[in-house]
Amino acid sequence: MPKKTNQPALPPKKRVLIVDDHPVFRAGLTVLVNLETDLAVCGEAHDAVQAMTAFERLQPDFVLLDMSLPGKGGLELLKDIRAFSPRTPVLIISMHDETLYAERVIRAGGRGYIMKQEGPEKIIQAIRRVLSGGIAVSEGISSQILDALSGAKAMAMPGAASFFKLTDREFEIYRLLGQGKEPHEIARMLHLSIKTVDTHRMNIRRKLGLRNATELIHHATRWTAEQA
Repeated sequence: MPKKTNQPALPPKKRVLIVDDHPVFRAGLTVLVNLETDLAVCGEAHDAVQAMTAFERLQPDFVLLDMSLPGKGGLELLKDIRAFSPRTPVLIISMHDETLYAERVIRAGGRGYIMKQEGPEKIIQAIRRVLSGGIAVSEGISSQILDALSGAKAMAMPGAASFFKLTDREFEIYRLLGQGKEPHEIARMLHLSIKTVDTHRMNIRRKLGLRNATELIHHATRWTAEQA
């Protein structure tokens, strides 16, 4: 009889939760991840509420998170995930310019930021880099983020300077205003009072040099349309 060999058991696959509001793109990510021998998608979600429910139930090893979600955005959801499970790595994937978001993501506890325009190979590379304990950002922005986080200098990028004056909460409210949300809707979605939302709106106007609420809405709507 042939001698039996005791081969070492393969390590368990890393369980990935994918959060993206576009079903076709989400399905593509699922196929991409499941093709890897050491990764497996354990769940999917299309918004922040569904994502937190799935996260608490599944307790994944890794989260691949879209920045733009209906209602509460990816940045706020990232903070919720970090509060619930600080050690779970989160990689943001987005169509938005990394010069506007990457630093905010890293400051909020995200482990990387990759554009949706990148090819499948680079997305998998970013996932592996984060799972190995690294931070995944493009070469073009990594040094600028390090300088900003170390306090060496502020990030200076064309068109982005004004937005870096906004806090993360102000930026989230600005984004929701650009989506056509009314102040009372924003207050409900972000669990804030109307008065708090109005204060944030006033601060956003001041920081962006806008004269009134109408200019703020037009500015936010135009910016949102440019990001689509």
